Amino acid sequence: FPVTIPGSVEEIGAPKKLSLVAGHVTQPATPIGEVDLATATARPTKIDELDRVLGGGIVPGAAILLAGEPGVGKSTLLLTVAAQVATNGVQTLYISGEESASQVRLRAERIGAVNPNLWLAAETDLSAVIAHIDSVKPELLIIDSIQTIGSTTVEGAPGGVTQVREVAAALIRICKERDIALLLVGHVTKDGSIAGPRLLEHIVDVVLNFEGERHSRLRLIRAIKNRFGASDEVGCFDMNDSGIQGVADPTGLFTSRHADPVPGTCVTVVLEGRRALLAEIQSLVSVANSAGRDWGNSRRVTSGLDNSRTAMTLAVLELRAGIQVSTRDVYVATVGGMKINEPSADLAVALSVASAAKALALPSDLVAIGEVGLAGEIRKVTGITQRIMTGKQ
Repeated sequence: FPVTIPGSVEEIGAPKKLSLVAGHVTQPATPIGEVDLATATARPTKIDELDRVLGGGIVPGAAILLAGEPGVGKSTLLLTVAAQVATNGVQTLYISGEESASQVRLRAERIGAVNPNLWLAAETDLSAVIAHIDSVKPELLIIDSIQTIGSTTVEGAPGGVTQVREVAAALIRICKERDIALLLVGHVTKDGSIAGPRLLEHIVDVVLNFEGERHSRLRLIRAIKNRFGASDEVGCFDMNDSGIQGVADPTGLFTSRHADPVPGTCVTVVLEGRRALLAEIQSLVSVANSAGRDWGNSRRVTSGLDNSRTAMTLAVLELRAGIQVSTRDVYVATVGGMKINEPSADLAVALSVASAAKALALPSDLVAIGEVGLAGEIRKVTGITQRIMTGKQ
């Protein structure tokens, strides 16, 4: 609480008045029809899956944020992009704040990403990064990662909210003034959201999410925000010992090959952005009292599917179709690490579980698409024409 000393007078400063004096104009206003579009034209990276997600390529002066879990392959992807762009004669500067220059060089040797137009530096200070920009004069700048770069003029440790906000704003401002394309690597938190201030996602032009299981070779890149193209595109990549390559036709990645039909398997078609993909769902139904457990303690284990939606589908399957699974363990998984969140796979889940419970194999040419309602009805889903065309292939 404020304390008033006897005989003292509290002085309140007069509020500052809004200045109405005209400021300095950086660029004169131009009729929209006369604005030059040359600098806003996307330049392909020659990595087709990435260009698909970006909307044709990288726009000069654009700020792109790539986020993903540790070990998913963000650095490998960006080093591949840097080398590919440098092959086209574009001066590229790769700033590593997490690894030494020799460590990055080793990875570049392994994936074949050594090019004379690709410049490499290991820095964690913003002023040093700016000095490298002035020296190399790149057309593409890659920062790996933004959480490792700090500024001595800003309070807090590198990676803090204030540091990330100010460092990112400074780099974006410099790159837009000089028409330098900027690629930032961002960390993610335990819940999968991008670490740092939410402002970071607002001030960049493109936000990409790099996904994949550590034990799977498949990697997906999604556009969460894109000022230069569609924000619902998905790119598929294959991560292997020799690097990362785009997968133009990922149809066979999420299905398995069986000489004869196997009970408990069903194929469906899911939409990943604008792309329709074949996906296989496998189920296993076993006795619930295995390992000495009592009846009624049945397990529900899912992999690649939503737990609550799968449980709802199992309840409908038992009450509406008479397939008893409440006293049995049910395991449901997708093939190839595919993650399915849309309701169009409900019918495939129900059929695969019913097939496993009855030990009856479904026809090998069956593709199940549909949402299962609580009343047992099959509802129509979006993009049915595209799904059917993919299923026929």
